[in-house]
Amino acid sequence: MKAQLTTKQYLVPFVLITSLFFLWGFARAILDVLNQHFRNTLDISITQSSLIQVTTYLGYFLMAIPAGILINRYGYKRGVVFGLLLYALGAFLFIPSSHLGSLTAFLVCLFIIACGLAILETAANPYATQLGPRETAAARLNLSQSFNGLGSCLAPALIGSFLFANGEEADVSVPYIIMGIVVVIAAIVFSFSKLPEITKEDTPQETTTQVGNPLATLLKNKLFIFGVLALLSYEVAEISINSYFVLFVTGQGLLTPSTASKILSGALMLFMIGRFIGSWVMQRVSAERTLHFCATGTILCILGVILTSIAETGETTSPTRYLPLLFLCGTYVFEAIMFPTIFSLAIRGLGDKTKTASSILMMTPVGGCAFLIVGILADRTGFIIPFIIPLVGYAVVWAYAHKLCRQP
Repeated sequence: MKAQLTTKQYLVPFVLITSLFFLWGFARAILDVLNQHFRNTLDISITQSSLIQVTTYLGYFLMAIPAGILINRYGYKRGVVFGLLLYALGAFLFIPSSHLGSLTAFLVCLFIIACGLAILETAANPYATQLGPRETAAARLNLSQSFNGLGSCLAPALIGSFLFANGEEADVSVPYIIMGIVVVIAAIVFSFSKLPEITKEDTPQETTTQVGNPLATLLKNKLFIFGVLALLSYEVAEISINSYFVLFVTGQGLLTPSTASKILSGALMLFMIGRFIGSWVMQRVSAERTLHFCATGTILCILGVILTSIAETGETTSPTRYLPLLFLCGTYVFEAIMFPTIFSLAIRGLGDKTKTASSILMMTPVGGCAFLIVGILADRTGFIIPFIIPLVGYAVVWAYAHKLCRQP
């Protein structure tokens, strides 16, 4: 039987908070185009370009706990506004950085943006799960995260077309100026919006039975820790694939950078569609079983990328030439539901520990730093071996889902 996604009381807050998912999806997806852009304009290696991801996701790691403290003290709404203002500041700093033409200057901008995004995600993810019935929390977060997918699929196509237009490299500060203006407007809208501050993240019974230091209690919760590990592993896999996509298909001689960025947008559109489908499915099928099925699909797709790449003869007329690309795009469909589903399952039943748990879970994008390993492997071994990294990540997600499915 289909369960209710949200209630009339929470409909407007749910719509407002969902709009944020688009903004950070757009910001994170640009990174996957910046790798190739900075390689072209700054003449750097894949390993050096991976510092884009390392810097960004290190910002998530360092800001996650302070973000949790901020939201615990001042609430979801103020956390959102502060996160948006940091996001805008980092975007506008691209103007002087573009004139300097230094990778270090750009990395500082991306770090500031990442700190803003960490606050936004720490606030918005758990808030979305609370705006309706508990049994549809995973479906509700998947729906919100679908708009994250919309931002992700638009960014590579729009920014890639701008940066790689006619084979020439454009000024990277232009899209960030536009983003900064949009984000400032969003901050103003949220400043004047009425958002209910939810103080009891679960049922009153669950909340009153939680005692002691929240962090210490959570660290003793083995299932929660497994959830953190699964989310970290997913981030390693997902960010590695996104950031490596353009580099892989261009390095294998399959596509030009401009075409590759458009195909990446298409893959991210599949990702977005996968989340919409996942939200619909999880109103009918348990989140645990859906996650288990999708984890199996990602493992099979990555194995497909590796095996078909090894078997490729290199002939431009071969009908199997684009099989690795097809398997890689298939991964986006299956991985789509993973972040919101793991997140909602990990915080389920934690009561007044939810905000603290959320800040811990939002440290997991530090898994994006694993792209540094991908870059080193690509520079030293070629373009196929690096796919071992996401394969291991998806295997951990599969193990987490398998354990949840066996829970009584």
